[in-house]
Amino acid sequence: MNVDFSDQEIAFQQEVCQFLNDQLPLDISQKVKNDLHLDKADLVGWQQILAKQGWAAINWPAEYGGTGWSSTEKYIWNNECAIAGAPAIVPFGLGMVAPVIYTYGSEEQKQKFLPSILNSDVWWCQGYSEPNAGSDLASLKTTATSDGDDYLINGTKTWTTLGQYADWIFCLVRTGAPEVKNQMAISFVLIDMKTPGITVSPIYMLDERREVNEVHFDNVRVPKANRIGEENKGWTYAKVLLTHERTGIAGVAKSKDVLEKVKALALQTNDFGASLMDNPIFAHKVAELEIDLLALEYTELRTLAAVSTGKAPGPESSILKIKGTEIYQIIDELKMEIAGYYALPFVDEQFESNFDGVKVGPGAAANSAPLYFNHRKTTIYGGSNEVQKNIICKAVLGL
Repeated sequence: MNVDFSDQEIAFQQEVCQFLNDQLPLDISQKVKNDLHLDKADLVGWQQILAKQGWAAINWPAEYGGTGWSSTEKYIWNNECAIAGAPAIVPFGLGMVAPVIYTYGSEEQKQKFLPSILNSDVWWCQGYSEPNAGSDLASLKTTATSDGDDYLINGTKTWTTLGQYADWIFCLVRTGAPEVKNQMAISFVLIDMKTPGITVSPIYMLDERREVNEVHFDNVRVPKANRIGEENKGWTYAKVLLTHERTGIAGVAKSKDVLEKVKALALQTNDFGASLMDNPIFAHKVAELEIDLLALEYTELRTLAAVSTGKAPGPESSILKIKGTEIYQIIDELKMEIAGYYALPFVDEQFESNFDGVKVGPGAAANSAPLYFNHRKTTIYGGSNEVQKNIICKAVLGL
């Protein structure tokens, strides 16, 4: 994408590059560039470095600790972070629950929660999906029964990403009467994960790693003071959170960086002096993908421009979510095509930074299979792409 930067923006780009060169720990960037596993200390440590610089919350209003950056400055930041190998910020606190708190929370809630979210002193997880309520989230069954100044919460949340690390969880719970319309009976509640009655059960993925969990609530007592906004208005707040989440899922800068690596792999010649890029069918796939990615990048810039004025992302964020996740899956498919039979073996231990054995597969091709299977989820989480198309039809096109 060709962007004509002003002198001020060029100076900002140089400042960002210098900061990343000086402050991004080499061990963390090497993990990112080599697709090695990041641990909690890596993710927390990097966010705390950003918070100290005042660059952690690029989309927050300046009054709460945001950067006040323009859409172009955010574009520069995201691209330079991808190039440098900076890890993505875990979104549940900074990018998801925080916008709900600073938009709808009380002053007391803002003072209590926002500073610790900004500095990653508290790890958050999301309690939305349930075993029988995923894409149809409004049908959730977890209940919050009034008991004086508290709620007693019962039910189960599932697909809770990194919930095993969480200090707090933000949840959608049913507070209205059974006969009330689903969307009008839901509240948004913040829950301390150390509260008695909470059990976290692991869910192991195809790569045998514990990325997600089930969280069970058995008469969990939560102060009503932890409810955000009005009772039974949680669906309204949840929709705002989801627009922020869907905007972040687009991952344009990351896709651009990974696609460049894929192209470099495809340009490598075989024993006969040919490369996959010499194959017109494969080259056409790459060209088509680059065009889609460029179009998505422009759409993301328009969304960032709207957010810069203080607005929440609109329903157009569903477009970013759909195309961003589809593009990333196509990139995975290209990596699998390049890897060929090298995609078959998989040794999970080789993606730990302390692995000293012989790695299976050449370079980036070694993990093409686990990434391919893991990223099947991207078109489902944050609201399935089928649901997003319905949102676009109704809220954007007016059909």
